[in-house]
Amino acid sequence: MKSYQITEYSHEMFRLLAKEGGTYIDATMGNGYDTLFLCRMAGETGTVLAFDIQQQALEATKTRLKECHMEEKAQLILDSHVHMDRYAEKDSIDGIYFNFGYLPGGDHALATRAETSAEAVYKGLELLKKGGVMALCIYSGKDTGFEEKDRILGLLKELDEKKYLVIVSSYYNRKKNPPVPAWIVKR
Repeated sequence: MKSYQITEYSHEMFRLLAKEGGTYIDATMGNGYDTLFLCRMAGETGTVLAFDIQQQALEATKTRLKECHMEEKAQLILDSHVHMDRYAEKDSIDGIYFNFGYLPGGDHALATRAETSAEAVYKGLELLKKGGVMALCIYSGKDTGFEEKDRILGLLKELDEKKYLVIVSSYYNRKKNPPVPAWIVKR
């Protein structure tokens, strides 16, 4: 592992847990770093669906993928992650990646929200194949994300242990509301 930042750490764990060459969803495309990661995971045979509600995120992701010659690997969708079930069938997805919060460099008022994020996680679990993996990078700090963090961690704790393995990690000695990385494996 090269870095201990949440996204790099989460990518490494996702790579260990998820099948390569599959079909993936980037539920929160942002600036395209996770979309690019998933395109590389998809390799020659897989595909990626990437969601965001902001045109700015879609354009940034399109540019990033083009620079890396990966623009054909992903379908970029200007829609909420709450609607991912409109674009994929139940039990058809190998991995889903969430990076909650706001678009870095974007409008902080346009951030993911507790209610819609929880709904998207539930829908994503329905889309995952058995053995599929969901990664969640959960942020809170200053005046944002606390309700969303509590809601997501609460729903993770309540998932049926016979159907899902849930791993939640922490930056135990970091101050000021460190991010929380989590992974779900569908049994």
